[in-house]
Amino acid sequence: MNMPLPVNLKLENIQHVGIPVTNIEASEIFYSKLGFENVMRANFVHHNETGICIMMKQGNIVIELYQMPQLELAAVAARGDGHVDHVAFDVPDIDETFAILANAGYHILEAAPVQLNFWSNGCKYFNILGPDGERLEFNQVL
Repeated sequence: MNMPLPVNLKLENIQHVGIPVTNIEASEIFYSKLGFENVMRANFVHHNETGICIMMKQGNIVIELYQMPQLELAAVAARGDGHVDHVAFDVPDIDETFAILANAGYHILEAAPVQLNFWSNGCKYFNILGPDGERLEFNQVL
């Protein structure tokens, strides 16, 4: 892997930590018992199938719990140990952040920032891969 160039990004906060789950209702109850509140629920499409995502929040901590569509659940369940899927960072300008990382040679997984109908006005995000395949998401809530 060629090492990308250093960049100076405007990261504001860790936006959320994403965790794939096999039973969204059971996970929501579990995190609720830890003091988290469900502040958003939305569907998403993955390989033409519908999954569900919820954002659980306590104070400044946000955990994204998402259940993949039926076809993907077996793969998530077979994983065994728990699994953090990605860490997301708040950025003030998703397009500028995308351009900076693309120009510096980072391995970006999406061709352009992706729009989702999450939160009140939606959000845009994209992911890069780290040297061990870890995903770092950059997210702007619109």
